[in-house]
Amino acid sequence: MRQARQIEHAVAALRRGGVIAYPTEAVWGLGCDPDNDEALARLLRLKARDPAKGVILVAARLQQFNAWLKGLPPAQRVTLAASWPGPNTWLVPDNGRSHALVHGEHDRVALRVSAHPLVAALCEAFGGPIVSTSANVASEPPALSADEVRAIFGDGLDAIVEGELGGLGRPSTIRDLVTGRVLRS
Repeated sequence: MRQARQIEHAVAALRRGGVIAYPTEAVWGLGCDPDNDEALARLLRLKARDPAKGVILVAARLQQFNAWLKGLPPAQRVTLAASWPGPNTWLVPDNGRSHALVHGEHDRVALRVSAHPLVAALCEAFGGPIVSTSANVASEPPALSADEVRAIFGDGLDAIVEGELGGLGRPSTIRDLVTGRVLRS
C-alpha cells in the first residue's frame, strides 16, 4: 500500500510539472511529463544534460505510444510489439509529436515499453509515457539506490518512488527502428 501512495504522489508531482525519481530495470531514472516544457528543461538542468541529446520515453504498453507511432509502417509496429515489454529502446522516426527537448537534435524519438512493474504502474497511473533518463549528473555514474538519488539531487526532486531495480546489469539496448543499427548494447 505504501508504494501505491508513492505512485499517487509521484503522478500528482508529474501533473504539476515536477521531476521524479524511480527504479528501472538497471538503474534509477529521472522522469517528468514529456509534454511539459518547464519540467523537461528543469530535468535537463538537474542532470546538466545537453538538450541536443534528447531523452527516452517509457510507457507501460505499446498503445500508450500510439500518438508517437502514427504513420509508422505496420511491419515496424510488429517489430516494436515483438520486443516489448523489455529492455529494448527503439529510435523511431519523429512524426512531429515529440517535444524538441525529447528528441533533441535528432529526427528520431527514443521509446521503450518497460517490463519493470513499478515503471509500468507509474505510466498506467499517469495515463501515458513519461521521460526516463538515468538519475545522474551528465558523465557521472547513474544512481543505483534511492539513497544515491538523494545524495546526488538532494531536495531538487518532487517525488521519489521507492522500489527495487529490475535486476539487469546494464541499461536498455538502443536500436534504430529504420536501419536496425545498434547504438548501445
